[in-house]
Amino acid sequence: MRSNGAVLLVLLALPVHYAAPPVQAAVAPAAQADPVAVLVARLELESYKATIKSLTQFGDRRQGTDRNRAAVNWIEATLRSYGCLNTARIRYEYFPNQARQPSGPPPAPVPDAASGGGRYRGVRAYAGVNSDPLQQPDEKLRALNYQPSVGGAREEVYCTKIGSAHPEEMYIVGAHMDGIGWGEAANDDGSGTALVMELARVFAAPDVRTERSIRFVLWNNEETGLDGARAYVAQRAALQGKEDPPGSGLYPEPKWLGMVQHDMMLFDHGMPRPDGSVAKTQRPEADINIEFQSAAQRADDAQKLAWAFYAANEAYASDYPAAVAPHMTNTDSVPFMDLVPAISVRENERGREIGGGWDPQWHQPTDVFITYNDEDFRLGLNAVQTTLGAIARLSGARLNQ
Repeated sequence: MRSNGAVLLVLLALPVHYAAPPVQAAVAPAAQADPVAVLVARLELESYKATIKSLTQFGDRRQGTDRNRAAVNWIEATLRSYGCLNTARIRYEYFPNQARQPSGPPPAPVPDAASGGGRYRGVRAYAGVNSDPLQQPDEKLRALNYQPSVGGAREEVYCTKIGSAHPEEMYIVGAHMDGIGWGEAANDDGSGTALVMELARVFAAPDVRTERSIRFVLWNNEETGLDGARAYVAQRAALQGKEDPPGSGLYPEPKWLGMVQHDMMLFDHGMPRPDGSVAKTQRPEADINIEFQSAAQRADDAQKLAWAFYAANEAYASDYPAAVAPHMTNTDSVPFMDLVPAISVRENERGREIGGGWDPQWHQPTDVFITYNDEDFRLGLNAVQTTLGAIARLSGARLNQ
């Protein structure tokens, strides 16, 4: 190491014309805001709650009824009001007890000890479907839900955010809008339907562009055996990635990159007590469950998609963490799971927790808006944040300058 005097001698010996001119320090450009974080910040708890509340005006939205058809019309009109203008409908027919057409894999079996990930643990409580209208004490709601379901034509709505760079590729984001049980289907699945609609609202903003397309679908006939999702697969799987008309740059059914289902977002109050009751408040360790099906043909890719959602939760969810599990069953992503990476996002594990009675409102008259508190709705909002963050990253979301 040179002494200070040696350094001074060296500097004095340098010719004058070698001296560097003074350079003004460069000013670092302001850090660019993360566009995904900006989009997530556009979500609001009150907006999410208001959408769920609006859906409850149609009661349980049971398929094959006038209230279901009115809800379908309301969903489409609301999506259009958000700016998601290229709405469309899937049309199919459903008759109770009809022979199932080969439009996708059969429903997954009821979880048991050998099913892998769906094994019940601890205390179990009753989990069934209420079919008794007299169990609904609200006479107005009972009257609203009284019209029975009849077989015939069915419709479900979707709208699409067209990708700016790869319109031929698409992520599908879905939830089912029908319900049963003589309640309002506020959680099952108003909470998932509102989630998808909130995403459509944010992505439809004029300053938002995505490199890849995103389709927002509100399935019908989930409660009868995933029939709306199966109809979609039957009608549209073969159309993937085909330009129509040729040379137009239009892709009515872009290639599926991933399918994400949302079903019951609000209630994680913990395991039933020995008497079958469940805590009134959200448990401290409440989380968002992200599930894939380890037995699916696309299981490896689905697991990667699940972990991408886990990472988005870590980055963008404000309150509740996520957990990944390998047993997705009995939800609208099942008809897709052998064709495309497919996952399910929900409040509890579908097999061992919901099936074990962790949600006493499931298919019951108590599944009404007033049952839930702000901590419940906030769990749902965190699921919205998680999916928005993940899909925005995967689709290459940007904000126009």
